[in-house]
Amino acid sequence: MADKTHKNKGRNFFSKLGPGLITGASDDDPSGILTYLQAGTVMGLRSLWTALLTLPLMYGVQEMCGRIGFVTKKGLITLIKEYFSKGILYPIAFISVVVITINLGADLLAIGVVLEKMFDVGRIFWIIATAIIILFFTVFLSYKRFSKVLKWLTLSLFFYVAAVFYMKLDVKGSLLATFVPHFSWDKESILLLTAIFGTTVSPYLFFWQTNEEAEDREEQARRRSLEKISVTKNELKILKKDTLFGMLFSNVVMWFIMAGATQLATTYGLKVITNFDDASLVLQPLLGDMAYLFFSLGIIGTGFLAIPILAGCVGYIFSEIFNWKEGMNKTFTQAKGFYVAIGAATLVGVLLSALNLDPVQLLIYTAVFYTLITPFLILLILRIGNDKKIMNHHVNSRGSNILGIGGLVVSSIITILYLSTFF
Repeated sequence: MADKTHKNKGRNFFSKLGPGLITGASDDDPSGILTYLQAGTVMGLRSLWTALLTLPLMYGVQEMCGRIGFVTKKGLITLIKEYFSKGILYPIAFISVVVITINLGADLLAIGVVLEKMFDVGRIFWIIATAIIILFFTVFLSYKRFSKVLKWLTLSLFFYVAAVFYMKLDVKGSLLATFVPHFSWDKESILLLTAIFGTTVSPYLFFWQTNEEAEDREEQARRRSLEKISVTKNELKILKKDTLFGMLFSNVVMWFIMAGATQLATTYGLKVITNFDDASLVLQPLLGDMAYLFFSLGIIGTGFLAIPILAGCVGYIFSEIFNWKEGMNKTFTQAKGFYVAIGAATLVGVLLSALNLDPVQLLIYTAVFYTLITPFLILLILRIGNDKKIMNHHVNSRGSNILGIGGLVVSSIITILYLSTFF
């Protein structure tokens, strides 16, 4: 009876998890996985403290975004449009769309590369096929069913966690490196630090979670046949738990990937990851000859998780600028402009991924690009979260502001540090 009760509680908890979990899991997309693997390979145990540093910063910013969306029932671009000048709106929207589309193309390329090797069919075929499949599911599935699919795709990330338990990991050294930061100030380490921050505290996640929480609230009002419903403390508590669980899930996976890559570099004498064959070696202790297959499944699973979210973010940005109807919970006929923007972003991603680019480098530099726009977005999110005209009595708490300002300061320092390497 007790076991049944625990199972029901676990099932009930999982069913309540929504945008926070999906946002956290999508953070470990192919770009994130390759960044963590490269960081572990190049920096070794010195990379592990970044998982601890970024966790509270991720949570702080994402909790603000989720709360803003839930309270206002509006997306970030709508709020920036309403309360800031066009001189701020258009550059933020343009740069965000460009970087998100590059990320989408990089993830499509990663899927195409692994499928090309698995089936000996050119990557272009797989890139186009993947884009078509994702667009079909995004446009023709209801958001409720769509989100359930996304939740199950997160399980592909557990391969990286399980693999580490089959390695002779220096547990004491790993824990010490996690809590006592060490860093080399060379150009390559600064590049990887920038990429790590960009792929964890990612702007596309800001847009996504804000909009999804807004849609969840809108859906609640629709089900209750109410134009307005008050925001309760319990709802915000669930939102915080959902967000914390999602960010914790993301960073635990991040830590294990970097720890595994550290051991991988020692075992195989790797100094840098140059291709996906090198990257798949992290699963070798667990899966042997099946390592590349399951590495590929992880790339495909996380890619299918992240690409609809990336394309959806572009859809939200365009819809909010041009006042189109939007939402994953709407059909194509109800939100044509929204879905056309998603299709256009995916098409541009396909064209980008079809270029003769190095997939490993493209995935890592995608993360770097995010860091360069993160400080500006966090500053705007802090302004919105503290504005009583927008948030009423649900403005940021002291803790939210401390974490948000922490994210702003750290992202600004890392951006300046990275830019200084060019001089």
